[in-house]
Amino acid sequence: MDTSKRPDDMVRITTRVLADSFITGQIKAIRQQVGDRKVLLALSGGVDSSVVAALLIKAIGKNLVCVHVNHGLLRKGEPEQVIKVFRGEMDANLVYVDAVDRFLDKLAGVSDPEKKRKIIGSEFINVFQEEARKLDGIEFLAQGTIYPDILESHGVKAHHNVGGLPEDLRFELVEPVKLLFKDEVRVVGEALGLPASMVYRQPFPGPGLGVRCTGAITRDRLEAVRESDAILREEFANAGLQGKVWQYFTVVPDLKSVGIRDGKRVDEWCVILRAVNTTDAMSATVEEIPYPLLRKLVQRITSEVKGVNRVLYDLTTKPTGTIEWE
Repeated sequence: MDTSKRPDDMVRITTRVLADSFITGQIKAIRQQVGDRKVLLALSGGVDSSVVAALLIKAIGKNLVCVHVNHGLLRKGEPEQVIKVFRGEMDANLVYVDAVDRFLDKLAGVSDPEKKRKIIGSEFINVFQEEARKLDGIEFLAQGTIYPDILESHGVKAHHNVGGLPEDLRFELVEPVKLLFKDEVRVVGEALGLPASMVYRQPFPGPGLGVRCTGAITRDRLEAVRESDAILREEFANAGLQGKVWQYFTVVPDLKSVGIRDGKRVDEWCVILRAVNTTDAMSATVEEIPYPLLRKLVQRITSEVKGVNRVLYDLTTKPTGTIEWE
């Protein structure tokens, strides 16, 4: 099939029945392409790679080797969820790589956003390449390419960071969801039995929390981003806003201000709340967080997140601001 364009007569996957039909067809196609050979997948825990992993597990079982790289820039609980769902519940052949120190050591003292992105991307390729070389009999590389990726980047899903593998690791690609839109991938994920927290995971930048810990990343400030983000997500869920707001997260810039804690003056960071709605990410409006919820967020973040004494609310639309801060 020509993947340069989506056929006009292709049926949109909007129901469980259509998703089940798609899954059956893709399992057959994967088995025809792969046979009894092995497939490698970089499993980030995001929607696309998770759905591809679940599809391939149904099709070829242990002949899929999933590599999950924890670079220390994931949200709270995400590495644990990947292990629980795929190794614990789906019996996947999962390789977990703890590369936290390796990434954070490389990023130490680097404040330029583009340099940070390049370090994260290139180091991911290095780690993935090293793991791939340890494995025997791998002939295929699975990717969570979806249809918008084909439109925007000519079929190369750059944010999965596997486009830079050396020539001797240029595996044949397996891309079972390459003609689906994101909403269709979610429907398929539900049909495959993936948890809602994974299927409806918010958009998350390739460099992860590295772009929300602005400036040079430090471990303590990165932890402040992770903890405050977890509080924000928990309180949005409690308030019934989960799934109703397109994206919400926290940012901790390299900026301190004076405050009072336990009767003493302290210099601590601020946490910035960001919540936006959009249809195409080209422009975005700000979600109006109810004041009682804002007050609760301030109370929890300033009391539970170490090193933080202020909470700020970003009211900037796109344009003039971007959705992310870096």
